[in-house]
Amino acid sequence: MAPPVARDQELELHIDSLAYGGNGVARLNGFVVFVRRGLPGDTVRARVTKVKRNHAEALATEVLVPGPERVEAPCAHYPACGGCRFQDLAYEAQVRAKEGQVADALRRLGGLVDAPLEPIVPAASVFHYRNKLEYSFTQYEDGPTLGFHKAGRWDEVLEVERCWLTTDLGNAIRNTVREWAREEGLAAYDQESQRGYLRHLVVREGRNTGQALVVLVTAPGERFESGYLVERLRRFPEVRSIHWAINDTPAEATNLPTRVLWGEDSIEEELAGLRFRVSPNAFLQTNSEMAERLYGIAREYAALSGTQTVWDLYCGIGTIGLTLARDALTVWGIEVSEESVARALENADLNGITNAAFFAGNVGQAVEELLDRSGAPDVVIVDPPRAGLAGKALRRLGRIGAPRIVYVSCNPTTLASDVKVLRDEWGYELRRAQPVDMFPHTPHVECVSLLEQTGAPRAA
Repeated sequence: MAPPVARDQELELHIDSLAYGGNGVARLNGFVVFVRRGLPGDTVRARVTKVKRNHAEALATEVLVPGPERVEAPCAHYPACGGCRFQDLAYEAQVRAKEGQVADALRRLGGLVDAPLEPIVPAASVFHYRNKLEYSFTQYEDGPTLGFHKAGRWDEVLEVERCWLTTDLGNAIRNTVREWAREEGLAAYDQESQRGYLRHLVVREGRNTGQALVVLVTAPGERFESGYLVERLRRFPEVRSIHWAINDTPAEATNLPTRVLWGEDSIEEELAGLRFRVSPNAFLQTNSEMAERLYGIAREYAALSGTQTVWDLYCGIGTIGLTLARDALTVWGIEVSEESVARALENADLNGITNAAFFAGNVGQAVEELLDRSGAPDVVIVDPPRAGLAGKALRRLGRIGAPRIVYVSCNPTTLASDVKVLRDEWGYELRRAQPVDMFPHTPHVECVSLLEQTGAPRAA
C-alpha cells in the first residue's frame, strides 16, 4: 500500500509524544509522521520532507495550537541554532520523555517487559552546564564570526552572541576570539569551496577548578601572529592553556594534534574529590556537575568492598576507574586513545593512586591480553561510544563472564541491544537501570545499568 502522504505536502497534525532523537510523533490514520519542531500536545501545520514506506518526516512550519508544556525559549538564537532541540519544552516534560525513551528501548529492543528502571535523575543545572563547546567559523560581510551550525544544515553556520549552554566565561572567550580574528583580517574557511583559513574554536573549562583551555583550529599555514592571540586570551585569568591545531583535510575535525602556544599542555578538573588533568582531545563528560552524580551511581552499582579486580573499559582519562580505586583491590583500564591513557596514568599519580593501571588498545582485541595480566575480573565497567559495544568486545566480554557488569550508556537503543545479547547468549540479567539527564534541551540521555551473571547456560 502506498504511503498516504507525498513530499512537500502540507498537513495539519497533532503531536502525541517525542521519539528518541527529538522529533515529535504524529499519526495520520495510523501512519506515523515524525515532525521536527513538533512538541507533545501541539497541533501544527507541517511540510512533508521525506516519505518512506512505513513513516514520513516533516517540519513544523506553524504551531496552530501550542501544547500545555510548550514554554518560551530564553535563547535569542533558538530555534535557528542546531545546538538545542527543546528549549521551548518545559524541563519536567523533557526528563519525562527521556525516561520513557529508555523504557521503550529496553522493552522493544531489549525484550524486557518490566525493565528494572529507576526514576530518571534530572540535571542539577538546566542551563550553563557544559564544560566543553566546539564552535565553527563562518564568513560574514563584516568579517569572520563564530557560532554553531544551523538546525538541520551542515553548510550554514549561525553567529552566536550568547549561548545558554556555556558559562559567561565561555561566551566571553568565544567573542574575544571573534574580535581578534576580525582585527587580524583573517578569513573563515568555507566548507564548499575549501578556501579560507579559520576553521574551529574549542573551549574547555574545569568547572570545579576555574581553569580554561582554548584550541584554535585553522587550515595549514601560520598566517597569524600567535603572540597577539595569546595576549588577548591571557586577559582572562582562568585561561591556563592555549593551543593551535591544523586541519589539512576537508573533514570538519577538531580532534587533532595540537601545538601549545602558551601555558600548560592541559588544565585540571576536580570530580568526586579527585583531580584530573584534561588535555585538548581527552574524553571527559561534558557536564561536570552531573558526571559526579553519574560516577556515584556507577560506584553504588559496582558494590565494591576492597577485594575486587575491576576492569574499566573505554576508560578515557580514568575518571570512573580512579573514583572506584579507593574501594577496589586493583583497577585495570583500556582506552583506544593513547593521549587519554597518558592522562589516565598521570591522573593516577596526581591522586596518589597506586592500584590502577591503564593501557592503550582496542577493547575488543585487548581484553584477552588484559585477562592474562590481571586475572578474571569481579566487576567490569563499560562506558562505550554511542555505537555501543562492538561485536567482538561484546562476545569476549560475555565469554569472560564477570559476575557483575556496570554499563554506562549514552544511547538507549544500543544499550538495549547489548543487554539483550548479554542476557540471551551469556546469561546476564539486568538488575537495575538508572537514566541520568546530563544534557538538558537536547535529545541525549545517559543510563547506568547493572547486569549480573546468573549462572544460566551461555553461548559457546
